[in-house]
Amino acid sequence: MKSDGEIMEILAAYDLTGSLRATAELTGCSHHTVAKHVSARDAGRPIGEPMARGRVTDAFLPKIEEWVEASKGRIRADKAHEKLLALGYAGSERSTRRAIAQVKAAWRLGHTRVHRPWITEPGMWLQYDFGDGPRIGGVKTILFVAWLAFSRFRIVIPLKDRTAPSVFAALDRCFRILGGAPTYVLTDNEKTVTTSHVAGVPVRNQQTLDFARHYGVTVLTCQPADPATKGGVEASVKLAKADLVPKDTNLRDDYRTFAELEAACTAFMDEVNHREHRTTRRKPAAMLAEEAPRLHRIPDTAHTVAFGLARSVPENTPMVTFENAQ
Repeated sequence: MKSDGEIMEILAAYDLTGSLRATAELTGCSHHTVAKHVSARDAGRPIGEPMARGRVTDAFLPKIEEWVEASKGRIRADKAHEKLLALGYAGSERSTRRAIAQVKAAWRLGHTRVHRPWITEPGMWLQYDFGDGPRIGGVKTILFVAWLAFSRFRIVIPLKDRTAPSVFAALDRCFRILGGAPTYVLTDNEKTVTTSHVAGVPVRNQQTLDFARHYGVTVLTCQPADPATKGGVEASVKLAKADLVPKDTNLRDDYRTFAELEAACTAFMDEVNHREHRTTRRKPAAMLAEEAPRLHRIPDTAHTVAFGLARSVPENTPMVTFENAQ
């Protein structure tokens, strides 16, 4: 491709000689190149830009863009090619793949998610999530992981299940380890927290509402299938599983009892909370000492559901109500 300076020399030589071949000899190029640039100037097109050639997929681009938008950029090229054949498309699958790739690239460019640094406030946010723990005696365990956003303080508690009583008991222990409760607690949309969504609005489980009222916290849930909304605890779960679950990479032996797993979780918390965090350049335990006064006080007694199932005797009824049955 000729540079802008070379093109200007070609056009100046043509204006001088008026001959394509004479201009080609003066400038050291083909007379076809001279003719191309002269015709581009005469047609009023930008000089030096390649001419756009039509493609077999041009007539179907609006439909391809519609499919990419509807599938949020997930439609496969082979499936799109089958749909195009039904619409009378006569091109090859290679042309279809090239068009799909171009439309997807343009779609992603307009739907790029922007991640900004989260400037947290002390005493505001606690995130929690779960990870698959090690098997003890063939029985699967659960790792409950909590992450206090401002101080980056991590808490890992082993559980035997993910039922509401176990989760509420773990949260109660978290609050007592931290010395108080934050304003917001963020987690996934599990049945123990959210029963359903109506018009995109989450409907909270009644037990979760009772728990939140007892401790004076607001329980929020992240967007479904969007772990980036609670990336802090996601990273903590990954770190806890890599260190606590026996693997070839950490050379950790299998746990014989549940108490050994609890002791390993306590040792893990002491290690990660007393070493310098790479973001804050401070130890989370030291930052928790500053954040603790911003946490609000929790009741001396734990939430009743945390210790098992509740039974009630209705007024004027000689019956016991247990799990919606009398």
